[in-house]
Amino acid sequence: MPDIPEPPTITTYPDGPLVIRGQVELRTVEGQVIPQRSGTVALCRCGHSRTKPFCDGSHKHSRFRAD
Repeated sequence: MPDIPEPPTITTYPDGPLVIRGQVELRTVEGQVIPQRSGTVALCRCGHSRTKPFCDGSHKHSRFRAD
């Protein structure tokens, strides 16, 4: 029987990004794969990141509240 990979873990942080740990594949709306450097990805939820969809900490400056 083939090994079944562990599902990714998604953690939400108040006033912050979604942090995804584990094996995932990110794609653009055009379907292109977005390369990842590690097994942890922080995704922007405030919309102010210069590196969308990845979080660059801009939410701290925009007073974003993820509640």
